[in-house]
This record gives sequence, structure tokens and C-alpha cells, in this order.
Amino acid sequence: MDSQTEARIRESFAKQAMMMTLGAELEAITTGEVSIRAPILPIARQHTGHAHAALSFAIGDTAAGYAALTVMPEGSEVVTAEIKINLLAPADGDYLLATGRVVKPGRRLIVVTSTVTAVTGTQRRDVAILQGTMMAL
Repeated sequence: MDSQTEARIRESFAKQAMMMTLGAELEAITTGEVSIRAPILPIARQHTGHAHAALSFAIGDTAAGYAALTVMPEGSEVVTAEIKINLLAPADGDYLLATGRVVKPGRRLIVVTSTVTAVTGTQRRDVAILQGTMMAL
């Protein structure tokens, strides 16, 4: 991946107020794949103490969107055209890690997927998967 694309993604991510509110950070950026790490803060917990599904959705969608952006030309932007989530297990842990990947790039539509993993120490457990389509602007 070229440094301009990585800088463009980092600059865009820094403007995401919701990601800042959730304490999310970019973990890794490579061509076709982006990972976002978010702590499970008290504001992102549901009534049972687990991370709320909205946290998994937000970081999973964002990771997938930025993964799509890594394969787009300079000056492009992407938005989510559609995305779905399957919740696999309660999201308990020290933090969540969402890894978005490009499944099939296109000029206007990019098919993406994202896996959200709960991490506690060295233990990892997939808690959600997302599948969607990003649209190039």
C-alpha cells in the first residue's frame, strides 16, 4: 500500500466523531483490509454488561468501508449502500477488533465483509460478521 492512501484513510478516520466517542483506533491498514480496535467502554454496554451490538456494527461497518477505500483511486469516497450483521456470541472482553476486507472490488460497487472479534488477553472469539456493499462516490 502506498503512503498516500494510508495517510488519506488516517486523515478521514480522524474526522469520524463517532469513532472518537467510542474510543476506536485504526489498528492496521493494508490493501483491501483495515482493522479497527475499540475498547468496550461503559457507554457502549447493554443492560447485561456485554458490548452493545451497535458497537460491533459501527466498527465493523467502518472497517469494511475503509477496506473498500483502499482499492479506490485518489479522490474517491465510499458510503455504505447496504450491510447486514450476524451476531455470533455475546461481545465480552478487553476490546473488540473489527477487520474489514474487500471481497470483490468494482468501479461503483465494492462487496465487503467484516469480522468482529472480542479479545481478552490472548483469547479471541468472533462475535459478529458483517456482509455488505459499499458505493463509490
